Amino acid sequence: MTAITKRQRRAEVDRAVCVACGCCLKVCPLSAIEVYRGVYARVDQRRCVGCGMCAGECPAGVISVWEVQA
Repeated sequence: MTAITKRQRRAEVDRAVCVACGCCLKVCPLSAIEVYRGVYARVDQRRCVGCGMCAGECPAGVISVWEVQA
Protein backbone atom coordinates (compact mmCIF):
# COMPACT_ATOMS: atom_id res chain seq x y z
CA MET A 1 0.00 0.00 0.00
CA THR A 2 1.38 3.41 -0.93
CA ALA A 3 0.93 6.56 1.10
CA ILE A 4 -1.22 9.26 -0.41
CA THR A 5 0.30 12.70 -0.20
CA LYS A 6 -1.73 15.84 -0.46
CA ARG A 7 -0.09 18.73 -2.27
CA GLN A 8 -0.77 22.26 -1.15
CA ARG A 9 0.43 25.64 -2.30
CA ARG A 10 1.69 28.38 -0.02
CA ALA A 11 2.88 31.94 -0.61
CA GLU A 12 6.15 33.31 0.72
CA VAL A 13 7.47 36.88 0.79
CA ASP A 14 11.13 37.75 0.26
CA ARG A 15 11.46 40.03 3.29
CA ALA A 16 14.79 41.45 2.21
CA VAL A 17 13.21 43.05 -0.86
CA CYS A 18 9.60 43.73 0.25
CA VAL A 19 8.76 47.43 0.55
CA ALA A 20 5.54 46.91 2.57
CA CYS A 21 3.36 48.67 0.00
CA GLY A 22 0.29 46.68 1.05
CA CYS A 23 -0.92 45.73 -2.43
CA CYS A 24 -0.95 42.06 -1.48
CA LEU A 25 -3.12 42.74 1.58
CA LYS A 26 -5.87 44.19 -0.55
CA VAL A 27 -6.26 41.13 -2.78
CA CYS A 28 -5.83 38.26 -0.32
CA PRO A 29 -9.29 36.68 0.01
CA LEU A 30 -8.49 35.12 3.38
CA SER A 31 -6.61 38.02 5.00
CA ALA A 32 -3.57 35.78 5.34
CA ILE A 33 -1.07 38.61 4.84
CA GLU A 34 -0.06 41.38 7.20
CA VAL A 35 2.54 44.11 7.11
CA TYR A 36 4.91 43.40 9.98
CA ARG A 37 6.14 46.47 11.85
CA GLY A 38 5.70 48.55 8.71
CA VAL A 39 8.78 46.93 7.22
CA TYR A 40 7.66 43.90 5.17
CA ALA A 41 4.64 41.73 4.44
CA ARG A 42 4.41 38.27 5.91
CA VAL A 43 2.06 35.39 5.20
CA ASP A 44 0.17 33.48 7.88
CA GLN A 45 0.76 29.94 6.59
CA ARG A 46 -2.20 28.61 8.59
CA ARG A 47 -4.57 30.78 6.54
CA CYS A 48 -2.86 30.83 3.14
CA VAL A 49 -4.40 28.57 0.50
CA GLY A 50 -1.82 29.40 -2.17
CA CYS A 51 -4.24 31.01 -4.63
CA GLY A 52 -1.44 33.27 -5.94
CA MET A 53 -3.48 36.46 -6.06
CA CYS A 54 -0.93 38.24 -3.87
CA ALA A 55 1.97 37.22 -6.12
CA GLY A 56 0.12 38.49 -9.16
CA GLU A 57 -0.55 41.87 -7.53
CA CYS A 58 2.91 42.47 -6.00
CA PRO A 59 4.54 45.33 -7.97
CA ALA A 60 8.01 44.35 -6.72
CA GLY A 61 7.56 40.67 -7.61
CA VAL A 62 8.78 39.48 -4.21
CA ILE A 63 6.03 36.95 -3.49
CA SER A 64 6.48 33.36 -4.59
CA VAL A 65 3.94 30.56 -4.44
CA TRP A 66 5.40 27.15 -3.69
CA GLU A 67 3.92 23.70 -3.80
CA VAL A 68 4.44 21.83 -0.54
CA GLN A 69 3.52 18.35 0.61
CA ALA A 70 1.17 18.05 3.55
